[in-house]
Amino acid sequence: MYLYHFGMRELPYTLTPNTDFFLNLKPHVEALQVLLNALKQGEGFIKVTGEVGTGKTLICRKLLNELPRGFAVAYIPNPYLSPQELRLAVAGELGLKFSTDIDQQRLTQLLQQHLLNLSQQGKAVVVILDEAQALPDESLEALRLLTNLETERRKLLQVVLFGQQELDERLAEKKFRQLRQRISFSYQLRSMTVGEVAHYIEHRTKVAGYDGQRLFSEANAKRIAIASKGIPRLVNILCHKSLLLCYGAGEKVISKKHVNGAIVDTVDASRFQAKTPQFLAASLLIAASLLLFSYLGNS
Repeated sequence: MYLYHFGMRELPYTLTPNTDFFLNLKPHVEALQVLLNALKQGEGFIKVTGEVGTGKTLICRKLLNELPRGFAVAYIPNPYLSPQELRLAVAGELGLKFSTDIDQQRLTQLLQQHLLNLSQQGKAVVVILDEAQALPDESLEALRLLTNLETERRKLLQVVLFGQQELDERLAEKKFRQLRQRISFSYQLRSMTVGEVAHYIEHRTKVAGYDGQRLFSEANAKRIAIASKGIPRLVNILCHKSLLLCYGAGEKVISKKHVNGAIVDTVDASRFQAKTPQFLAASLLIAASLLLFSYLGNS
């Protein structure tokens, strides 16, 4: 695609969370600090919520990479599970061996004994759930009951919930008041500021290997910040499309025309300018570039 054109080693604005591109933005650093400090203190439930695309999964993966030795981790990336499936997933992640048709009471007993053994070895156990807003009601309650497993001094199991804002709305319901009261630490991720977006854009191009003059001017970075509302995922989409347009035009520096074309072509971006034929032509160029890339990749 445009890698050779801009002298990059890899795509800088992919949608896959990649910790190599992690930038020490204030909200992300604060969230990590809250998580690590809470886990070290042995708290029961910890929650991080935020709008779609604000970087929750990236922080989740960064946490997995930075957990100190002494933690046993059960990572559940897709928690749309029944209570039985959730217990099986946690037990399997923690290395327990059992028959797939095991009785749930027996599984709970095995899990409790395993947690006690890990505690005696000096290990803290943490269950990390991404997309926690997808947990069924019964599974949220099963998760709370799992955290009842404890010694006289500490919980045998800690839980970190990463979720969209819908998770907060659900936990505000009366039926979840017991679980809600067990959440000792919470963090609400915010969107990036205009200045943070500019820094973010430049950081990712450098990590990708770009070593030329600045690709996105301050004015264009501001346009992207406004259109994306500071949401990292949308920033990535707009930057990627802007680079495609620039490459398709055979140019080396992103112009206002490229950015506006990318904005028009992105459904969730703010339309701060009208759709003129010029912008529509730019959108068609994006589509043509994508088709060309697909054709070359299959040839």
